[in-house]
Amino acid sequence: MDFRELECFLVLSEELHFARTAERLYLSPARVSQLLRALETRIGGRLFERTSRRVRLTPLGERFLADLRPAYDGVTGAVSRATAAARAVKEVVRVGFLATPTEVVTGSVRAFERRHPGSAAELVEIPLADPFTRLRAGEVDVAFTLLPVDEPDLATGPALNRVSYRLGLPAGHPLAGRPAVTAEELAEVPLIGLAGPAPCWWSERTAPSVTPSGRPIPRSGAVATAQEGLTQVALGRGGMLFCTPTAAVHERPDVSFVPVSGLAPSILGLAWVRAAESATVRAFVAAAAGWASSAKDALVA
Repeated sequence: MDFRELECFLVLSEELHFARTAERLYLSPARVSQLLRALETRIGGRLFERTSRRVRLTPLGERFLADLRPAYDGVTGAVSRATAAARAVKEVVRVGFLATPTEVVTGSVRAFERRHPGSAAELVEIPLADPFTRLRAGEVDVAFTLLPVDEPDLATGPALNRVSYRLGLPAGHPLAGRPAVTAEELAEVPLIGLAGPAPCWWSERTAPSVTPSGRPIPRSGAVATAQEGLTQVALGRGGMLFCTPTAAVHERPDVSFVPVSGLAPSILGLAWVRAAESATVRAFVAAAAGWASSAKDALVA
């Protein structure tokens, strides 16, 4: 059975006028007549009496209308409910964060929960050296990440912040008392890198192998998490780069965080699996972007 034929019959039974029916259905009157003839042929009887002055249901048409209307309303209602459910924001969104839930993370969560009362964001820590496995496994719905992301199966939202880097050094290191160091001076500091399945571009961004001019930066081991890296720094086994907000959270007496000039900024955003995008993911990304815009306006003011 052609659903369009049934829809045409129902509208015509309400309007009893071919031109008005055509207007409601965004069809031509000729197409309405064609659909009705096809339905009558399928049924095997006339559903409407048509004259130059009036259109009215035949007894067969009235009986067909009485039987069809509840079934049609049930089908269209089911489609509407399923569509609404697919677009609805579910109660819990699982959000991955790296290293530390800084203000961008907590601010985005609060913004989402304010926009969607009754919903909640469940925070899940993601290892610094394995930024995407939990996302791809479906253990989190959306994750904070460094931008840009060079992974074809992942989609990303807008930049939520752009911040400078700080170099974590053991408190007694010769550079620890400096007001700042340059990116070129990283060639003098063995950097702690990342272990695990992180893509090469990710590892390079968190622990570059060369300075902007191309001088090699020595390595000093590899860690999986920021806490492991801080421990290695405190023990004097190397330096490690942190974005400024993360460094501020981890202030401690045995580690000094020195600003670094000459590096591209650390850009934080959100990523999710393209094939698993949902209304909830879109809602969280929109809430995070709104929070970031408000935070930026507040700083300007």
